[in-house]
Amino acid sequence: MDTRELLTDAFHRIPELTRSLTDGAGSELLHYRPDRDANPIAWLLWHAARVQDDHVAALAGREQVWTAQGWMERFDLPFDPQDIGYGQSSEEVGQVRVEDPSLVVGYQDAVTAMVDEYLATVDDQELGRVVDDAWDPPVTAGVRLVSVIGDVMQHLGQAGYVRGLYERRG
Repeated sequence: MDTRELLTDAFHRIPELTRSLTDGAGSELLHYRPDRDANPIAWLLWHAARVQDDHVAALAGREQVWTAQGWMERFDLPFDPQDIGYGQSSEEVGQVRVEDPSLVVGYQDAVTAMVDEYLATVDDQELGRVVDDAWDPPVTAGVRLVSVIGDVMQHLGQAGYVRGLYERRG
């Protein structure tokens, strides 16, 4: 297995997990918050897809799927088009409403297709390209991809935990 295949495998686990987290989910489950400041599944999945879209589109030098394919209009959220959820207040988190899980699954699928297009171009030179020299050591495209995978998997794990809490409540 080469690096491109490894990255593709990791990124393809994300839509599979997104589907399993939304399987049979209704509005109550998608928006359940274990406490008033907890992130609900709808927000966690939206944010995970937005992070991938934002970061990989920047690596690829292309417009985000969010704006290029009309997902921003479909979600109809009261946020800036470039907002990915980072640093949002509890009130803003609560504004992410997804009544139909196919919306977040569809967006994730579109993001995965864009990631696939970028990964098809990736070679050792691209992985070593410095994309942020504000860090020591500077961040390369390869490090950014691993960072995105780690961040997204962490949020999907949080969504799984929230789903478990919802399903176990009395």
